[in-house]
Amino acid sequence: MFLKDAPIFEFHISRRCRKKYGFEEVIYGLHGNVILTDFPAIQRLADRMNLVRDAGNNPHLAVKAAEINIIALIEEILHLVAAGYRRQVNPKIFESALENLSAAIKPAETDKCLNNFIGSFPPLKVLTSEQTSSEYLADSSDGYSHQAVALEELLFLFLANDNPAYRHYSELFDDASLRKSTKYLDGISALKEFLKTQPKFGPQNLDLFELLKSPALASPYSLAGQLEYIKENWKDILPDEIFEKLTDRILRALDVLKEAERFRGFAPGLEPLPDYKKIFAGPDGSPDHEPEKYSPDLDWMPNLVMMAKNTYVWLDQLSKKYQADIGRLDQVPDQELQLLAESGFTGLWLIGVWERSLASQKIKQICGNPEAVSSAYSLYDYRISDDLGGDGAYYNLKDRAMGHGIRIAVDMVPNHTGIFSKWIVEHPEWFVQLNDPPYPAYSFNGPDLSGDPDIGIYIEDGYYSKRDAAVVFKRLDKRSGQVCYIYHGNDGTHMPWNDTAQLNFLLPDLREAVIGEILRVARYSSVIRFDAAMTLAKKHYQRLWFPQPGSGGDIPSRSWQGMSKEEFDNVFPVEFWREVVERVAKEVPDTLLLAEAFWLMEGYFVRTLGMHRVYNSAFMNMLKREENANYRTIIRNLLEFDPQILKRFVNFMNNPDEEPAAAQFGKGDKYFGVCAMMSTLPGLPMFGHGQIEGYAEKYGMEYRRAYWDENPDQDLMDRHRRQIFPLLKKRYLFSQVDNFVLYDVASSGGHNLHDIFAYSNSAGGEQALVIYNNRYQRSEGWVNWSVLYKRSDQSELARTKLAEKLGLAGDGWMVFRDMLSGLEYLRPARQIWDSGLYVQLNGFECHVFTNFYHQADPTGEYAMLAASLKGQGTPSIERVLWEQRMEGLLGSFEELLIPLHNPAGLAKATDDGLAKLDLVRRTRESLQRLVPEASKIFGLPAASLPAPEELAAEIIERFRCSTLAPVTLDKRLSALLSATDKGGFDEMDLSVFYAFLVFRHVNRLIPQPQARELLWNRLENVLENGRLPGGKTYSTRLLVEALSEGDWDWPIVMREKPALRRFLERPKVLQYLECNWHQNVLWFNKENFLYLVFCLAMAGLTFAPDGTKALGYRRILVLIYRTALKMVNLAESSGYDYHRLIELLEGEIKNAP
Repeated sequence: MFLKDAPIFEFHISRRCRKKYGFEEVIYGLHGNVILTDFPAIQRLADRMNLVRDAGNNPHLAVKAAEINIIALIEEILHLVAAGYRRQVNPKIFESALENLSAAIKPAETDKCLNNFIGSFPPLKVLTSEQTSSEYLADSSDGYSHQAVALEELLFLFLANDNPAYRHYSELFDDASLRKSTKYLDGISALKEFLKTQPKFGPQNLDLFELLKSPALASPYSLAGQLEYIKENWKDILPDEIFEKLTDRILRALDVLKEAERFRGFAPGLEPLPDYKKIFAGPDGSPDHEPEKYSPDLDWMPNLVMMAKNTYVWLDQLSKKYQADIGRLDQVPDQELQLLAESGFTGLWLIGVWERSLASQKIKQICGNPEAVSSAYSLYDYRISDDLGGDGAYYNLKDRAMGHGIRIAVDMVPNHTGIFSKWIVEHPEWFVQLNDPPYPAYSFNGPDLSGDPDIGIYIEDGYYSKRDAAVVFKRLDKRSGQVCYIYHGNDGTHMPWNDTAQLNFLLPDLREAVIGEILRVARYSSVIRFDAAMTLAKKHYQRLWFPQPGSGGDIPSRSWQGMSKEEFDNVFPVEFWREVVERVAKEVPDTLLLAEAFWLMEGYFVRTLGMHRVYNSAFMNMLKREENANYRTIIRNLLEFDPQILKRFVNFMNNPDEEPAAAQFGKGDKYFGVCAMMSTLPGLPMFGHGQIEGYAEKYGMEYRRAYWDENPDQDLMDRHRRQIFPLLKKRYLFSQVDNFVLYDVASSGGHNLHDIFAYSNSAGGEQALVIYNNRYQRSEGWVNWSVLYKRSDQSELARTKLAEKLGLAGDGWMVFRDMLSGLEYLRPARQIWDSGLYVQLNGFECHVFTNFYHQADPTGEYAMLAASLKGQGTPSIERVLWEQRMEGLLGSFEELLIPLHNPAGLAKATDDGLAKLDLVRRTRESLQRLVPEASKIFGLPAASLPAPEELAAEIIERFRCSTLAPVTLDKRLSALLSATDKGGFDEMDLSVFYAFLVFRHVNRLIPQPQARELLWNRLENVLENGRLPGGKTYSTRLLVEALSEGDWDWPIVMREKPALRRFLERPKVLQYLECNWHQNVLWFNKENFLYLVFCLAMAGLTFAPDGTKALGYRRILVLIYRTALKMVNLAESSGYDYHRLIELLEGEIKNAP
């Protein structure tokens, strides 16, 4: 076997340094073909050097064990190469060199030089005084003279001192004393000249000296570069079996160096751009190397919309909001659940409901936060925390939430537990651990964090002083004295999570135990979010904890614990998550599994591992940074490779680990544009805690309460209600991917505009087109052709046109509405077919177009309307058309409203016979023009219409009754006027009742809602020009509208509370009452409510049955007054909270005899 008879070569450290640093160990050696390494000894050397050099205060003097390791490894590799030369070219090369050296500088000088070298850089036997220098040089090993060994080592000493990359460590092998006291340099020169005369060697045909120096010449200032040079260029010098092992050693050394050099900060990196075809390709580049194993969705899964809540913080905020002690889950008010449901949320993610590790709380309190609870991700056991009410409180909330259509979601952290947990006590063998600390500088002298008297738990002291972030903690079994050092949880990107303990998934028993916990949690909740799920994918679990040589460096000290892929696969044969998915599908099938996964694993987690949903952090990061072209590329790649992945993304604008959405996106148009995209893209939209309220505080996982004094941003919440919540309620339209299409947007010059996102989707015949400009600059272009996409039933890629996707005919007009602005638009169908839809977008402008329909235009009225609109939107295309059609009718209607210009004249008509006759005449004349117009426009048979004379008389007579009826009950009228804050009848009352009676009768002539809306607008204009108090115009219109809509029997409404409740629930009534949300309470306006009660009483009196039966009539009037006064009292009792008012009214109904 190669080199089996070779002597031992050691990495020599000067005697002076050994004494200075108190170090007597051998760190490296070569015996035959085996490189002997003691990396802990190297760490101890580096630690002692840094201690003596006071590296904490002199960081420029600090040394790294990883670099010392590479220097020693390179020297031993050079010995291997020299041995290869001896083996293949000249077995006696150094014996011959020794003879030549003696001749060149005399034997005595040669002996002196070698003796001084051995004395200054003693091998182990000399170091331990087992031999003197002379005795060592007179000896031999395996037939190889120690003088020849010393000469070879002397040459390597020179090469080390001559290597620029070694300069920081030259103290270890400084040859200054040899240069000064011997002819060392003359000897090296003679040796170089001798080696030039010897046969060349190696792939570049160099003499031995040049060959040994070539790594330093190739990469003079980089230790890693020199190792890379050796790995790439010296393969043919050594036998394959040796070079293979050497390559493994080189890769591990480079991994250890990466561990030492890697900065572990907290800032997010740039989002990588995945190429899914390459990610899923086989080794030969063939497609679909990874099998397709999607988990099917159950019916509720596609339309899930999630709201995240940090549980403790949320409960504290609810306590303040509802002015109640809310500390348990069963104390969450039903009203809060109802608000979530009404907003469109169907999932509530409760962060931190499990029993937490008390050690985490102790650490955080020792480090300066006395109010901290344990981290939500440092767990003791998967049971609902007692201080949240335990299982009983959880199931109470779960059942009530389900009653509102909301599913509770919970976290699992399967890759680690808390440092003090049930398994740390019962199964310490299930954790990744070492018998000794991985770094000699570690010390564990802090407080015992254990909650068990038999077990001691200690984190490294540097955490408390914030000088270090150790990768392990110490577990002491106080009964046996057994100590182990267990690794903290770690994803290799940031600091270790110092309150967690990493589980060892190489152990079959552990994997089965974790699956058992997942199944148990699935019986708690039908939605499970797996934290940091990507760390348990096989390739990343190996990379982090048992890295293949060359792939380490992510978690300090783990490179030396690495495995080959074959070794790893033998102990961890099947993807853990695939086992989980299959077991859950079999045993708890009504469960949605959601993975937090990054590192280009998103598609793999849903397509191959079978998770139902996976995080899509690119959505947040790229749109925040306005990397619009990159995010479009992600969607394009998915549509070309496999659109089903897109459907399974979880899109979000902040995550508990990230800054709040308000901090990342602001509160303006950019925020709402991205939020609209999140709400309309396929997948699962997830809103962060405080996102809707506009909170800017980032809640730590250890928070028991919010620390900032923030109030909900009411304007932001109102805009959510107007623009976002309606989108969430249409998730059925957006969540699937089968009909999803992304469009290119082209400028007039034909260039693609990457800042504009344009995509459409459809469901059940309903269609939507979303267009958003994610840039401050204005942009405009044509939406026409889609990008390529893969159809579900075909392997070929396809493209489509917007007109085709919308099902447009080739002529006529396309009408559509923007859900965000409420405006309708009109575009020629032929233009859309030929060129596409032209869009002009200001910075961060967004549209969600729906309600598409094709409109023929035989009369040309749509063309005329389009010309007048000039591409702008209007609240209603139909209304504008009705304005054109009803021009004559509207004129007659305005004549009917002329009396409102003169309220005094109206008052006179109630008690002056001539004035009454004049009002009847004018009303009749207006109706004589209006009724035929209505018949003509709406196609109403003349025989079915009332005679204008009769209609006019009816209106005026009812008007007189409305003002005369109350006189019969003066005392009760006074009480009503007092209760409703009215001093008496005034001109406004007369205007309201005249308008009410006109509309009550005219509404029967106008069956078309859009046309009727025009009448209301005319009323508003008339009122604006009348004598109403300032600001009352629109309010009065709403009041008249609320009273006039529907054929209400007003005496019954005012006598029977169920009818009254139905009236109060009408949208127009809520508008008139100025209902508005504030701190999640729907308040109403007291003044408007009192006036509404007054008007309802007057309406009841006006339409009361014939007054000739005096007793019955009087009884009805009394009941109407009583109801009105009761309503005033109920409003006051409700505190003007609308929902409370309805509850009180319901109570009155239930208690009615």
